[in-house]
Amino acid sequence: MDNASEDPTTFTARSLPSDPRLWAPVTSTYLGTRVYHDVLHMSGLYNGAGGDTHRATLPSPLNVQLEAPAEPGEQLTETFTLDTNTGSFLHTLEGASFRASQRIYAHRTLPHVLVFSVSIVRMAAESRPITVQLRAAFSPESPDLDLHLGPDFQGARYVYGRTLTPEQPAGSRQEVHMLWTPAPAALTLGESEEDAAWEFLTAVGNSQAEARAHLQEALRLRAGGTLYATHAQAWAGLWEGCGLDVAGPLRLRQALRGALYYLLSALPQPGAPGHVCHGLSPGGLSNGSRGECYWGHVFWDQDLWMFPNILLFHPEAARAILEYRIRTLAGARKNAHNLGYQGAKFAWESAGSGLEVCPEAIYGVQEVHINGAVVLAFELYYYTTQDVQLFRDAGGWDLVSAVAEFWCSRVEWSPGEEKYHLRGVMPPDEFHPGVNNSVYTNVLVQNSLHFAAALAEDLGLPVPDRWLVVADKIKVPFDPERNFHPEFDGYQLGEEVKQADVVLLGYPVPYPLSPSIRRRNLEVYEAVTSPHGPAMTWSMFAVGWMELKDPGRVQGLLDRSFANITEPFKVWTENADGSGAVNFLTGMGGFLQAALFGFTGFRITRAGITFDPMCPAGVSAVFVSGLSYQGSKVNFSFSEDSVTIEVTARAGPWAPPLEAELRPSLARLPLPPGHKVSFPRSAGQIQKSPL
Repeated sequence: MDNASEDPTTFTARSLPSDPRLWAPVTSTYLGTRVYHDVLHMSGLYNGAGGDTHRATLPSPLNVQLEAPAEPGEQLTETFTLDTNTGSFLHTLEGASFRASQRIYAHRTLPHVLVFSVSIVRMAAESRPITVQLRAAFSPESPDLDLHLGPDFQGARYVYGRTLTPEQPAGSRQEVHMLWTPAPAALTLGESEEDAAWEFLTAVGNSQAEARAHLQEALRLRAGGTLYATHAQAWAGLWEGCGLDVAGPLRLRQALRGALYYLLSALPQPGAPGHVCHGLSPGGLSNGSRGECYWGHVFWDQDLWMFPNILLFHPEAARAILEYRIRTLAGARKNAHNLGYQGAKFAWESAGSGLEVCPEAIYGVQEVHINGAVVLAFELYYYTTQDVQLFRDAGGWDLVSAVAEFWCSRVEWSPGEEKYHLRGVMPPDEFHPGVNNSVYTNVLVQNSLHFAAALAEDLGLPVPDRWLVVADKIKVPFDPERNFHPEFDGYQLGEEVKQADVVLLGYPVPYPLSPSIRRRNLEVYEAVTSPHGPAMTWSMFAVGWMELKDPGRVQGLLDRSFANITEPFKVWTENADGSGAVNFLTGMGGFLQAALFGFTGFRITRAGITFDPMCPAGVSAVFVSGLSYQGSKVNFSFSEDSVTIEVTARAGPWAPPLEAELRPSLARLPLPPGHKVSFPRSAGQIQKSPL
């Protein structure tokens, strides 16, 4: 692999960024903070009513900084490293006589537990004691919680309380319980010791019993000397099971690794029982306090920008995300009712209930396109997993059909055009509120209704006639003279747009476009898209040009994404100037899709996963491992000359055998587990073998 001597998996610096927002996030699927930050967040824990709802802040016992005074004449070398291999942050102070290290991590198999450890190793042949300082500023207080100190438990301090204000008037104030082992002001390596280590724990739960149970399990592992080992092994297993890399520039490899690492950090360990997802917010669990990173709310970012990557690598986590939407369906129904429509309208900004919590009403009322993104996620999941149970028994059908009913009640018939219109909406381009017939939104309406009808047939349910009538008759704006799709009725060429909008047609929104129209849409909107828009925009332009096999255009667009990646820990910002959300999972999701769906040409369809690979400029090979498709794990790699596919595992006898059908030859190559199948680079499809 190019640049093999340089490791794309560890990010090291001699100092921390001047902006603390860009310090390394430390997150699990349940807890999140940043290194040396004074607060942490718990998944699903919100405080504040309605539009004031935000992630409740807990005081963080991890906010402890290692300091070691140098002896006279001794020079200490200081490094800060984020190791994505082990999911841990390491701060090291090293001199001639000793090395002191602090490791901080969110435990991979105990997602309710955060850990920091300190180790001292003697480096010189001398016996004097070596003392390091631990600087902490912990106070058991929160602006969002009514906290009380409780009795110590097995050496740990205990604080508990409730949120101050529920999201909804009839809601309950949420409970939180935290136990932590306090750190002393100093630690000393004794005269006769060569090395020593100390581990400090924080456990959080919704009840005292839950917090205690997680602390006890962590204490058990600590007593056995395996607390960190179990965490590191879990991360090693996770990376063994999925990956995305290229033979190419180091900064591209680092960007892909960092983005995938932060996204995986927000997900449960595969096979972990009982996981409940409370939604993925744009800035993840390390952010979302009042006034920052959209207050921890859940947007379309989860369903359109993060979900496709999660689905192919971690379908269990993908299902949990869909279950969050199902649990909030009652709130979505109430949103539709409040607006005077039938069915369900998912909140533009959602927290615990699914009721709209966007502080500015216009977005909640007009950005109805979120409904289409939610249903698209369910559609892709259905095609990828064939998990009929989610739809038949677990609420998936109720959601899909409720969105279909919303669309049919929201459109209006235009006798003049003999088309259904969708009026008064805001497209993804938020520079243009209150427009009629957003082409992106209307195509999603069409897609939602077609999927609902097909799903009904699969489940043996009746299909309301109106669904297909509206799908077939909804207006999809198109200018035949200029051969492009106007963003909405009345859009004038040259008007600035905020972000990727029309260019989302084709990918990620399935919609057939001729190459000439696809090219024209890209050219028109690339020229007028704001350079100050959010990070995921240029990735989608890159995907479009990869469809058209134009590597020269691709490189420049991928390069624009790097303006949002900060050093040294590859933390993304929403905007290129550093403003907006940080640890911006939305931008990372878009960038990952540029590789996972752009480089490979992957498209998830009812019939299979199509592929049409292309190496962008400067990349000689692409490696994707651990793809999940209908119960099989698949590795997919390609170079400029060839493609190799290997089914590495099948979940059980129920998983259908797979084959690759090449195009245009229609040659069919069986994909038996454990066998690599290679062929000259071409387009094709991974699909069920008909046997």
